[in-house]
Amino acid sequence: MALDTSWYTEIHTSEGSAFSLKVKEKLHDVQTPFQRIEVYETEGFGTLMTIDGLVMVTDRDNFIYHEMIAHPVLFTHPNPKDVLIIGGGDCGTLREVLKHPGVTRAQQVDIDEGVTRAAELYFPELCDSNNDPRAELYFDDGIKWVKDAAPGSYDVIIVDSTDPVGPAEGLFSAAFFRDCHRALRAGGIIVQQSESPLYHKKLINDMYTAMRSAGFDSTLTLNFPQCSYPSGWWSATMAGKGGDLSRFREQDASNKTFKTLYYNAAIHRAAMAQPEFMTT
Repeated sequence: MALDTSWYTEIHTSEGSAFSLKVKEKLHDVQTPFQRIEVYETEGFGTLMTIDGLVMVTDRDNFIYHEMIAHPVLFTHPNPKDVLIIGGGDCGTLREVLKHPGVTRAQQVDIDEGVTRAAELYFPELCDSNNDPRAELYFDDGIKWVKDAAPGSYDVIIVDSTDPVGPAEGLFSAAFFRDCHRALRAGGIIVQQSESPLYHKKLINDMYTAMRSAGFDSTLTLNFPQCSYPSGWWSATMAGKGGDLSRFREQDASNKTFKTLYYNAAIHRAAMAQPEFMTT
């Protein structure tokens, strides 16, 4: 949604708020069978991709989201080898997952090939690992993919989805979480982007309920800043099939062999802290 052609503006009427970026030019505009994908060049945030009028990724701050949805869960699992990414079409999460040398297979399943093709053109740095021999890219329905997966197929499932509307709505359901629980091995973990704690506390609480009813033993929400997303405060919620989500391989995280811009062991510890209003 735009106020004028020189600004991209995402309005959140229910919250009485909006987020705007000064636009230099529109680079891409495609209506796929699933959604509308637009790419802009902005003055302060570099390249911007939106889906159905909502911010998905910008050059300036995407590293926070991609690192926080990937590294905490991978350092929480004792030995992640087989990873499934549902969504994640911009491939930034895939890139972060494959920084972990112990990962032997990372399957990415996004329903809309148009997102990945746009990322290859306008965010090539996010696609650096697409040709890694451990990477498998599929353009398919992630809900059906998990439903059809053999029991115990994965160590970690990362749900890097859009907001819970349209194609992504089913990714927040108890039925989907039950299928994920079955597809995970003992000790497996699912992590899912869970919107803004400030704006969407009810959604997070509903996710806890659905994850627990699906058989997961524990849940934990990670908090982190994301200035281009609604309220500037974002989250990712983990659910474990056994194990303690509050414990992670802290020494491994401290001695990681790869570069990050945001994530480190201290950030991981801090992200697990819960504000008082989230504990009630």
